[in-house]
Amino acid sequence: MSDTTAVGGAPAADRAGTPDDGEQPADQGALADRLEAHRTELTGYCYRMLGSAFEAEDAVQETMVRAWRGHDRFEGRSSLRSWLYRIATNVCLDLLRGSKRRARPMDLSSPSSVDTPIGTGLPETTWIGPVPDERVLASAGDPAETAVARESVRLAFIAALQRLAPRQRAVLILREVLSWSAAEVAELLGSSVASVNSALQRARATLAADAGTTPDAPPEPLGDEQQALLRRYVDAFERFDMDALTALLHEDCTLSMPPYALWLRGRADILEWLLGPGCGCRGSHLVPVAANGRPAFGQYRTGGRTGSGGGTPWAIQVIETADGRITALQSFLDTERLFPLFGLPPRYDGPATGDRAADGR
Repeated sequence: MSDTTAVGGAPAADRAGTPDDGEQPADQGALADRLEAHRTELTGYCYRMLGSAFEAEDAVQETMVRAWRGHDRFEGRSSLRSWLYRIATNVCLDLLRGSKRRARPMDLSSPSSVDTPIGTGLPETTWIGPVPDERVLASAGDPAETAVARESVRLAFIAALQRLAPRQRAVLILREVLSWSAAEVAELLGSSVASVNSALQRARATLAADAGTTPDAPPEPLGDEQQALLRRYVDAFERFDMDALTALLHEDCTLSMPPYALWLRGRADILEWLLGPGCGCRGSHLVPVAANGRPAFGQYRTGGRTGSGGGTPWAIQVIETADGRITALQSFLDTERLFPLFGLPPRYDGPATGDRAADGR
């Protein structure tokens, strides 16, 4: 099947067109519910394919529209779920045609020095963006499958996927993350099992060069020690206590801040940067969220970018930890779009009732 081949046998133009009058399903509500039941997993799939929460949601919405309009032509030879994945794959392949791959700052250049000017932000399409867990991860399910799913949306893995050609990317996600058989993937792509296996082998070889990006050994869910580490981080960051942060950051910790290409490696450089160019973070408030299968925070800075009073949005911080230390501080500064995506208010007016410590998944 080509990227524009019909899903369910209909021409591409037809699948996006308006159905004939009188051909809507008799029970539209039931169909809408059946389609909606797959939204979260489809968003996760499209996010892995595209590297952007916003593009993923657009792709899923287009998938739902095509499925709704073409449901009368769905012959039921495969499951509704498989049919939706076929449509979603076509949508993603269309979006990826001719587009530049998204990346993280560390994928584009060597580490910067503390004295490096922050420069001008690059376009949003340059970057891998964060995604709320609730948009891409099922709230319940087999613990082992949930752990694999969480690992497969972490930022490093999403960045590694973008190195793959689009069809290889689809094959690897379907086979390695979603555990589809080679025959199922071949049917979805209109290809052969041999072709699918070859694409998977090439994709694995490409990812093998990126140590630590495969989702084969997912971490344990956040335990008491990790929760305590995150609580200590919140306390140290909000008090801007560099001595306390020194004890929490791994010596090779990284700091990145899309849309800026600048990034730092090493605890000493990060602390020096916070006391210099990053001193505006003093007095920040961190509100817990969950992103990319990891603990994360909405950071509000006193004064914010506009110099107004109160706590104003500054960044979504996504935190990586290992061996009792923080190994990555990934701050995303597109607050105008990201804070609504994460359900965060446009202003911080103090903690809500309840625990403001780290997210306790």
